[in-house]
Amino acid sequence: MDLTTTIAGLRLKNPVLTASGTFGFGLEFEDYGDLRELGGIVVKGLSLKPREGNPMPRLAETPCGMLNAIGIQNPGVECFLKEKLPRLPWRETAIIANLYACGVEEFGELAGVLSAEEGVAALEVNVSCPNVKEGGAAFGQDPVQIGRVTESVKRRAGSKPVIVKLSPNVTDITACARAAESAGADALSAVNTLLGMAVDARTRRPRLANVVGGLSGPAIKPVALRCVFQCVRAVGIPVIGLGGIASADDALEFLLVGATAIQVGTANFLRPDFAFGLARELPEALASAGASNLSEYRGGLILPD
Repeated sequence: MDLTTTIAGLRLKNPVLTASGTFGFGLEFEDYGDLRELGGIVVKGLSLKPREGNPMPRLAETPCGMLNAIGIQNPGVECFLKEKLPRLPWRETAIIANLYACGVEEFGELAGVLSAEEGVAALEVNVSCPNVKEGGAAFGQDPVQIGRVTESVKRRAGSKPVIVKLSPNVTDITACARAAESAGADALSAVNTLLGMAVDARTRRPRLANVVGGLSGPAIKPVALRCVFQCVRAVGIPVIGLGGIASADDALEFLLVGATAIQVGTANFLRPDFAFGLARELPEALASAGASNLSEYRGGLILPD
């Protein structure tokens, strides 16, 4: 079955991508599968300068999921371009850079650096990180700010498609989706993590040093599906679905509500080979769902009369 997927002119061999922050730079997972099997790799969030991230502890397990408050720890964009990107199979698998910045102009500057690199296929703009004290949630919760960031990145992105990653921590995600589209976004990814917290009843302390963090995993899938469904109906650009995908059937559900592609996140922590297996299993899963091809199945949700 042909799984070829196109997002804003970017051709992917299949719709399976890895979610930023859950797959490192891809190189860390080489022992678990062939990176060339994947449709794309969204690398961990990049900033202009190195970031140490938040203090420990930064992870907490929750029922059917996990909380993280890593804080966009990364070695900086120059280190990525010099030490990581050359080692990735960017000619066979799309390498998508995830951008994080604390200001509108800084987002544009970062886009300018990355857009000049042949090995970078697209830019994913993180306007919605809920566990970084500077910026983060403030951008993702305000359609006006989303528009400004998108315009800044788009001006410096050259020919690279710009994907805006949306937050579920809003009253109306469609307003955010439309703001990104109006500002020039080529695609959306939905959704980032839900804002949450965990406490220890015996020590009487938060389980995260940052107190709050991003909730991910199967627990958020119903919210993520709803957001993708609403975004697909609200905009005319492709929507990449993510949030709690832990099986081939989960991936099918996102495709059914209209996602052009999907991203695998928290499942990578539990099963480091999961994304590779999903790319192989998807044709059989589609066939078992009665689909003759991916295009016919995508967006085929049958709604009540």
